[in-house]
Amino acid sequence: MITMYSVGLMSGTSLDGVDAVLAEISGNGRNTKVKQIEFITLEIPKDIKDEIRKCCIEEESSVDLICSLNFKLGYLFSKAVKSVCHKANFHIANLDFIASHGQTIFHIPRSYNNFVSSTLQIGEPAVIAYETNTKVISNFRVMDIAAGGEGAPLVPYSEFLLYSDNNKNLALQNIGGIGNITIIPKSCNIDDVFAFDTGPGNMIIDGVCQRLFNRKYDKNGYFASKGKINEEMLKDLMSHKYLSQAPPKSTGREVFGQVYLDNMLNKYKHVDKYDLIATVTMFTAKAIYYNYKNFILPKVNVDTLLIGGGGAHNLTLIGYIKELLLEVEVLTQDEYGYSSDAKEALAFVILGNETLNNSFSNVISATGAKNKVILGNITPKPFGGK
Repeated sequence: MITMYSVGLMSGTSLDGVDAVLAEISGNGRNTKVKQIEFITLEIPKDIKDEIRKCCIEEESSVDLICSLNFKLGYLFSKAVKSVCHKANFHIANLDFIASHGQTIFHIPRSYNNFVSSTLQIGEPAVIAYETNTKVISNFRVMDIAAGGEGAPLVPYSEFLLYSDNNKNLALQNIGGIGNITIIPKSCNIDDVFAFDTGPGNMIIDGVCQRLFNRKYDKNGYFASKGKINEEMLKDLMSHKYLSQAPPKSTGREVFGQVYLDNMLNKYKHVDKYDLIATVTMFTAKAIYYNYKNFILPKVNVDTLLIGGGGAHNLTLIGYIKELLLEVEVLTQDEYGYSSDAKEALAFVILGNETLNNSFSNVISATGAKNKVILGNITPKPFGGK
């Protein structure tokens, strides 16, 4: 099998930073072998974060802002590629391809009014290709939507390849800005895997922390650990219609972003700030539990839940999840032998590799697409060559 070297890029809804993983990959499908070489998170400058947030709010966005930001993010993603290669002492000329998710600006999983199902991730791949002289695979979600799916979640394919187990029913809960879960029944094939977004992940917790505590995020869940759950507020949060929607389903900043945060903070401004952050932390945990109880347990008795993403570092959040899921073994992906932080960036290395092998990589039981399709657009090396 031919071995290739790739950088996977992920910039999620939480805006924690640009995750970049340098990996070695060979084979494809069930024969895929992938090894992480190096990983970094490149901080997103405040001015670019502010522009991303503006672009995600209809009242503040503009076409010129999105046009410019598309290229700015291309340069930022290029810097992340160069940085991870430099850290690994790896010559960038030896890269075979870059797989870039891009930055989601808006996601319409289902048509409404005059708006058709669609999604927009920016971070111009031509800029990345030019700056690194490397082939880029990007725009992974759109083909699934063209095939009638929601374009999300996409990580179940890589999770199936990396984690499938003959003896355990596994659930993989990613907690980024949004939470998403993948169910991999023991001894299953790809068509048995199902996945969906559970609702808010770190997005609301981070927003509260930034507004009320002047911190980027609640490190280790420290602030939440000092508060008490406000049951009235929690009941109200749990009444959100997204939670009761049956899968396949996906969501994002357009539902649980700044507008949602503003309304919530205004409504509950009388609540002690420590109680408030404890309550929104429990909201994320209870949203996961609600989805498990209603949409997973009727189909599969999960043996082990593996938690990845930034939320895996929030000890209070992990504690809440363990309290709610007493009958399930709850571990972080690091405890299971995989990096919680690099998980999604590595997933796009795998998806990019499938694209180059002309292989299907959407999981139709997760996205609801009518067909299995090849994902991603390919931007060639600007100066030629393989």
